[in-house]
Amino acid sequence: MNLEYDGGMEQIDRAEGSPSSSAAPGRPRDTTIDARVTGAVVELLATVPYSALTLEGVAAAAGTSKPAVRRRWGSLPGVVVHTLISVLGTTPTPDTGCVHCDLIAGISTLSDTFQASPITRALPGLVSDLEADPELREVFRRDYFEARRATSRAVLEHAVERGELQDGLDLELTLDLLAAPIYYRAFFGHQPIDDGLAERTVLSVLNGVATADWQRHHRASRS
Repeated sequence: MNLEYDGGMEQIDRAEGSPSSSAAPGRPRDTTIDARVTGAVVELLATVPYSALTLEGVAAAAGTSKPAVRRRWGSLPGVVVHTLISVLGTTPTPDTGCVHCDLIAGISTLSDTFQASPITRALPGLVSDLEADPELREVFRRDYFEARRATSRAVLEHAVERGELQDGLDLELTLDLLAAPIYYRAFFGHQPIDDGLAERTVLSVLNGVATADWQRHHRASRS
C-alpha cells in the first residue's frame, strides 16, 4: 500500500510522540487513537458518502493529525478496513452445539450492524478501492472476511460430525449462501435488512443442507 510523504510529517511526528520525536524517552503512546478514529469514520459516514471521506476529515474529527492516521493505516481505505473490523469483529459465530442458534447469532452480527450502522455506506466504494491496492485487499480478506468466515465454518464442520448436516456438504458454498443475502441487500439496497433476515436466511439454508433427522427434530421443537 502506498504511503504518501507529508512535508510536515516530521514536525507532527514529534507532536504525536513517534520514534522520530525529540521528546524525552518513555513518553506514552496515545492509546485512544484507534477508538477515536473508528468513531470518527462512523460519525462522518452518518452525514457524508464514502466518496466524500478524506484522511484530513477523519483526522480532524478524531482530534489527531493526518500523518498520524496515515502512519497507522496507510490510506483512507486502510482506515475504513480497520473501522469495519472494529465495528463487526472477527469471531462472530459461537459454537455451542446448536447449529441453527449459532449460525443465527453469527449472521445477526452482520444484519444488526448493517441495519444500524453507517459503516454499510462504505462497502461498495471500499470494495472498489481495494482493487487498486492488492496488499490492503489481502489484509481485508485475511483479517476481516476469512477470520469471520472461519468461525462459521467450524460450526458447520461440527454439525456435520454430529450428523445434523449432510455428509459431503460443500462448506464454502454453504458459507456463501449464509452471508450473501445480507451483503446483497447492503450493496444494492433493493430490500431492507430487517430484524428477521438473519433467522430466515439461516433456516432457508438449513432446509437445504440439514439431514432429515435434524429437520424432523427442529420441526417438532417448534410445534
